[in-house]
Amino acid sequence: MSVRDIYLSFFMFTVNLHPDDPQYTEVVVRHMKELQNIGYTGFDMPVFPDGAGDPRADVLHYEKLREALDAAGLEDVGLTTNVATTPACNPTSLIPEEREAALVYLKSRVDITAALRSTIMAGPVLFPYNVFPTHNGQPLWSDALQDWLRPRYQIAQPLFERLGEYAAEKGVQVAIEPVDHWETPAPNTVRDVLDFLADVRSPHIGVCVDSSHVVLGSSGPETYRRDIQDAAGQQRLHYVQVSPPDRGEVADSWIPWRTFLGPVLPVYDGPLLIEVFNAIPAFLNSLRLTRRKFWIPTEDEPVPGVPSAYEVAEDGIKKLRSELTTLHTT
Repeated sequence: MSVRDIYLSFFMFTVNLHPDDPQYTEVVVRHMKELQNIGYTGFDMPVFPDGAGDPRADVLHYEKLREALDAAGLEDVGLTTNVATTPACNPTSLIPEEREAALVYLKSRVDITAALRSTIMAGPVLFPYNVFPTHNGQPLWSDALQDWLRPRYQIAQPLFERLGEYAAEKGVQVAIEPVDHWETPAPNTVRDVLDFLADVRSPHIGVCVDSSHVVLGSSGPETYRRDIQDAAGQQRLHYVQVSPPDRGEVADSWIPWRTFLGPVLPVYDGPLLIEVFNAIPAFLNSLRLTRRKFWIPTEDEPVPGVPSAYEVAEDGIKKLRSELTTLHTT
């Protein structure tokens, strides 16, 4: 079995890398070196807007972050980026100005991905994450929701065609992540993304598959296998994420390893990302986290009976490697 690159999401530590803060860059470097020793070959980096000014101005900060990582001896570390759209930069908005702002924003995130020497940008980049539509103050569900979604999918397709052309110039693949219905209204499944992309020609726009969302939001194993085959056949299977349904520890979790990875491994040779959402302040309300925080070495005091973030990361990579070996030998 060829060695599979395994990455870790920086959601274990933060949602904001503070790329313009040299002191926090030292924290990022420290975490990366410790996790490299555990066996991780790369990391998924959250890239979110700072909410002020032109998003294109952010690119320079991430260029400097990559330079700092290189200077610290991390020039070979692999990186991917995690991006989400916002209500103000919404590719599905019926307001043309908001769609244009979304295109500028997403192009800047592609530029950041390229500045980090990454080739994969993934996340909920179609509909704004965790924003549920309403009508006359009432939430939309089921048929009413699907009817509301249809024109918004259609209006976003030309934008993603243009984004795909731009991403191709930068050598970046954009992976739209379907997120389960507990967190966002759409898209919820791999098929939702593939249906949207039916009228988007560029294969640089594809899909990110996450085990958590597959378990919580997809139809079933037969549909999943067919959708993975179709995504791979269209050269749109761009990223694969391993995350438990509770977004916590991977080592002992409800991940259906064979069902999830079995269809993926023969058709996908990119990195596998372990994504753990630690109970840091940014996630407490949005994910309704009830479990204790995995304490972060050098940042938190040790908590008796609670594993550290490094321990959770080490147990997770050991478990994933074990499952990969089992799948290869059976």
